[in-house]
Amino acid sequence: MKNFNKNTNNEQVEVMALFGYEMTPCQPLSFRRRGESETEITELLRTKIRFVSGTALHIFDVLVGREQMTLEFNSRDLSWHLTQ
Repeated sequence: MKNFNKNTNNEQVEVMALFGYEMTPCQPLSFRRRGESETEITELLRTKIRFVSGTALHIFDVLVGREQMTLEFNSRDLSWHLTQ
């Protein structure tokens, strides 16, 4: 199993997501850190939206194996960040 305990205080990542799926408008499926292979998301735990300076941040609490992580999607610049 990969070690996810790196210092990730807002690391930008690439995310493969499914949009418009049933009652969940967006569901992240996997992500990739710079220079690493793709990591599959095991389960979507919860989602919420937070507004910061007129920008909507879509926050996804997910499980990767047994480890809980948080992904944020910035609706202004369309970037994804792993915030753990």
